[in-house]
Amino acid sequence: MIKPLYWRINFFMKRRKSKQIRKKLGENVKSVIVHSQNGILATDPEDLEVGHHLRINGSFGLNEIERINKLVDGNSNVLIIGGHIGSLVIPISKFVNNCTVIEASPKTYELLKTNILLNNCDNITPYNVAASDTKGKLKFQMNSVNSGGSKRVPINNEFMYRYDDPEVIEVEAESLDVLLEGKTYDLILLDIEGSEYFAMKGMPKLLSKCKTLIVEFLPHHLTNVAGVTVEQFFENIPPQMKHLTIPSRNETIPIDKAATALQDMFDKNQGDDGLIFLSGK
Repeated sequence: MIKPLYWRINFFMKRRKSKQIRKKLGENVKSVIVHSQNGILATDPEDLEVGHHLRINGSFGLNEIERINKLVDGNSNVLIIGGHIGSLVIPISKFVNNCTVIEASPKTYELLKTNILLNNCDNITPYNVAASDTKGKLKFQMNSVNSGGSKRVPINNEFMYRYDDPEVIEVEAESLDVLLEGKTYDLILLDIEGSEYFAMKGMPKLLSKCKTLIVEFLPHHLTNVAGVTVEQFFENIPPQMKHLTIPSRNETIPIDKAATALQDMFDKNQGDDGLIFLSGK
C-alpha cells in the first residue's frame, strides 16, 4: 500500500502546483513562450511535464529526436500521430521533406498551430483529429497537469489517468487510411496514450508502405486504455518489418522474436517510449 499512497500524494502535489500557477498567471494567459533547443514554443503554463521541461530545462526529448533524425533524410516524408505542441515535429521538420502531424486535443492543437507559425515550418501539415479505426465521435479526457497525457476515456479509468479531474469532451475520430488517402510516409510515429492499437487498425495501407514504424508501448495502456493483448497489438505491425529496436533495452532483434520480447516486457510491466520497427535486411 505504500507505493500507491506515494503515487497519490505525488499526483496531488502536481495538481496543486498546476492550479497555483494558473491562479498566479490568471485566466487570460493562455501560453508561455519558451526559446528552447526544440524551437520557439508556446507552452501551456499548467503543464508540468513537456511544458515544464521546456520552460525549466530548455529542451525536451532530444535523445529521441536524435534517434529519429538518423532514420530520415532530406527526402523523407514523416507522419507523427500525437504531435502535442510540436516539440518533436518542429525540430524533425528541419531535416526532412515534409511532415504530417495528427493531434486530437483541440486546446493542444491550437498551441501546435501557433508553434508551426513561430518556427516558420512551411513543410508541416497539421490535423485536429483523433486517429482511430472508424469515423465518428470519441470521448476524450483533457488532462491539465500533463496535457500530453490527454487520451480517449480509458476502459479502466484508473486514478493515474484522472487525478487532475480532466474535462471530458467529444472529438472527431477518423481512420488515417481515409483521411490521408493516397499519401505515403517513410517514417510513421505513434504516441497517443494507449490509442496506438486503434490507430494502427485504421491505417493498414499507410503502414504497409512505410520503412520505419515507431510506437509507444506501455503495458498499462494496453490493458486499461485499449483493452487488448500484446498479440492483438502485434497483429497490426506491417509484414515488411524485419527488425525491432527496443531503445530502453538497447537491443535490436529479428522480427520473428519480437512478439515474445514484447510479451516478456508486458509480463514484467516494462514499457518503452518508442519501439522502432525497421524494414529492409
